[in-house]
Amino acid sequence: MKSIKKIGLIPRMILGIVVGILVGLYLPEGIVRIPITFSEIFGSFLNFIIPLMILAFVTKGIADLGEGAGRLLAITVFLAYLSTLIGGSLSYFMASAIFPNFISPDQVEAIKTSDANKLSAYFEVPIEPFFDVTSAIIFAFMMGICISWLRKTSQGDILYKAVTEFNTIITKVLATAIVPFLPFFILGNFANMAYQGSVFAVLSIFWKIFICIIGLHLLYTSALFIIAGSYTGKNPLAMLKNQVRGYFTAVGTQSSAATIPVNLECAKSNGVSREISEFVIPLGATVHMPGSMITITACTFTILTMYNMDHSFSLILRLIMILGVAMVAAPGAPGGAVMSALPFLPVVGISPESTMASLLISLYLTQDSFGTAANISGDTALAVAVDKIYNKIILGKKDWTPGEVVKK
Repeated sequence: MKSIKKIGLIPRMILGIVVGILVGLYLPEGIVRIPITFSEIFGSFLNFIIPLMILAFVTKGIADLGEGAGRLLAITVFLAYLSTLIGGSLSYFMASAIFPNFISPDQVEAIKTSDANKLSAYFEVPIEPFFDVTSAIIFAFMMGICISWLRKTSQGDILYKAVTEFNTIITKVLATAIVPFLPFFILGNFANMAYQGSVFAVLSIFWKIFICIIGLHLLYTSALFIIAGSYTGKNPLAMLKNQVRGYFTAVGTQSSAATIPVNLECAKSNGVSREISEFVIPLGATVHMPGSMITITACTFTILTMYNMDHSFSLILRLIMILGVAMVAAPGAPGGAVMSALPFLPVVGISPESTMASLLISLYLTQDSFGTAANISGDTALAVAVDKIYNKIILGKKDWTPGEVVKK
């Protein structure tokens, strides 16, 4: 088991897909139903955890946003949320313009008709959540806002500590009981798809989507640096060059939080003042998620199109706007953003424990490292702009000049 853990999550995901396909294609029905049974039970457990995830991450994230220098916090969070919404919207328009060319009517029909051959699990273990998703969302927002208010009045330390420790517990559950078993969950679902006969129709779509999403990540990140450079009078190309090490660190760690130390150095190289970089970079790691939003939006559009479901902009925009808040303080573990997004998939008609959700997880996790890299690179561009906004506009320092970009 330890040797398996040494393999990265993405290789394990790919291995799970390959083994699942082989199992579904070449083994008898009785054997194929074993991993399918595991996937069904795991899906029920996932459904149980989802409301607790909302309570843990959203409450903690909103409570944390009450800390910091008021106007600086407001500016940073507003720009981060706006950037995340724009990234998701651009992803939708890219997907709606390009992706239908990848998804033929024959593929859609193969996916739909294959559902009739779907195998059932040997048995199910019904695990009912303590409360539903809507109740969890309302309670999480109420608690987060109130704890933030209490802390401003020098109260609420006990509640904040409890929420922080509960957040740590759920993060631990994700790290030990959810994320490590995702490849097996995916294995069962792909085994079922292979047995049904739809797996190759799905895979023929996957690789094209992958290329388009990474391309948009790079274009959007470059655009953020161009905008920040134009606003501050800095050379965007030089700033992008300084960001390369942060980008590839994020590709390797798959975690915005783990990349913060390197990203602070990138911000310093790009002339961001120490006070701003030490505030914006850690905060951006939790509230600025354009790369993750681009990936989730494109993957969601793909799944909805494959299953011939409503994929209008008004519908997906609702999901984007919700996730812009819900992904705040997403766990630093690989796949944290998509796990935080799962509870809200019913907004577009996708059940969190369905085959469609497992496809979404598969699509997302194979690109997670690149989405994370786009997130943290965007944080640096955000810090460059906020540095000028705060010093020139908020503080009114007429003699303030932007720091020099260190050319290496």
